[in-house]
Amino acid sequence: MGDWWLLRRRSGCYCDYKHYLIRWMTTSKRVQDRSKKKRVHELEVATEKWKITSKIIFLMELLKHEPEMVIPVRSLQQFRKQINLPKPHRISDFLRKTPKLFELYKDQKGVLWCGMTQKAEDLMEEQQRVIEENADKAAEHVTRLLMMSVDKRLPLEKIAHFRRDFGLPLDFRSRWVHSYPQHFRVVKEFDGVEFLELLCWNPNWAITELEKRAVTGITESGNATLHTPGMLSLPFPLKFPQNFKRVHRYYGEKIQLFQERSYLSPYADARGLKAGSLEFDKRAVAVMHELLSFTIEKRLVTDHLTHFRWELVMPQKLMRLLLKHCGIFYVSERGKRFSVFLTHAYDGSELIEKCPLVLWKEKVLSLVGYRGRKKKFEVDSDMSDVEGHDDLIQSGSQAGNLHVQMEQQDTLDYEDPLLGDDSEMDTEEIPQTY
Repeated sequence: MGDWWLLRRRSGCYCDYKHYLIRWMTTSKRVQDRSKKKRVHELEVATEKWKITSKIIFLMELLKHEPEMVIPVRSLQQFRKQINLPKPHRISDFLRKTPKLFELYKDQKGVLWCGMTQKAEDLMEEQQRVIEENADKAAEHVTRLLMMSVDKRLPLEKIAHFRRDFGLPLDFRSRWVHSYPQHFRVVKEFDGVEFLELLCWNPNWAITELEKRAVTGITESGNATLHTPGMLSLPFPLKFPQNFKRVHRYYGEKIQLFQERSYLSPYADARGLKAGSLEFDKRAVAVMHELLSFTIEKRLVTDHLTHFRWELVMPQKLMRLLLKHCGIFYVSERGKRFSVFLTHAYDGSELIEKCPLVLWKEKVLSLVGYRGRKKKFEVDSDMSDVEGHDDLIQSGSQAGNLHVQMEQQDTLDYEDPLLGDDSEMDTEEIPQTY
């Protein structure tokens, strides 16, 4: 029996003779394999169509801060990593694919220069105007982020990772953080590290987005000033992938119990919670839900979340929690950096509520002429952002022609820093989650 037992162990199967149970194990450590059954095509399309736009906006912001808004093309070589354009792809070819936004010309010495078209310059002025008009809302979100933190302060460097997600200006660190002294201030430690510190607790802002949805007009009522964050029992909006209908059939009761379980508000002191407990994990879900609600696209890059695990009292295996609660969050593994979505904020591949900055990005997208690259979202390649970029950018096409189809690609063996070796992501773990 000993040899048979070893054979069964090595083949990935564990047999318990006493209870006659068989549990199939897995040796996979790739997020792609763990989340294969949980992919949502529409949200993969949403991720894909904004990748090229983010590269274009990065270059536009770079040119905006040049003395005459022009730069030698060879000087852009140092930014290949930021736009994910590896050699042998030429930056000049990349720019020529977007003639409505970029202009290329040579000077008398034959040096190739890049500048923005008048339309691109107008768009950058519009972006600055939109950011300024929504600055107070961004300040509220930054303040609420500080209110959720353990010590009511966060390293300025970490908050800077959320600059684009929160709709903050380019001069966020040098000017913007000093524009709201009634909310927060910059404090420099003896080692030179700068922190953004909360100055005034606002009880009107210690109300989660779920609470606002549940009680219409709570912020306008006089009771808001008396609000003290504590235990909550509000259910999270759920939106499962279509191929996950069997979840409700087998685990509907457990999901219902999870929804009914009380949890601590993200704005309450969580230092007394025991890590790994059901209450700890559900509060972590509430924190991530609140944080994603602050972002303009209701999505974030997952490695940005890792920076706040200690400050926001969240679990070490954060990715594992995100993938388990696939009805609340959706993790896309497009490209080198994974993104997490707030599922109920999307209808198909479109945001339900679009803020002015999202509408501005759609204008940029229409001028880029993104048509969509034919690819299969089953697997991914670390060069997916740039390989075949002739298909990504079509100067003559319109945004209304967005279309993404499928084709076979290689799989990227990507180790996300959030994942542990034992993080199997499948429906079998749902009972343990709830």
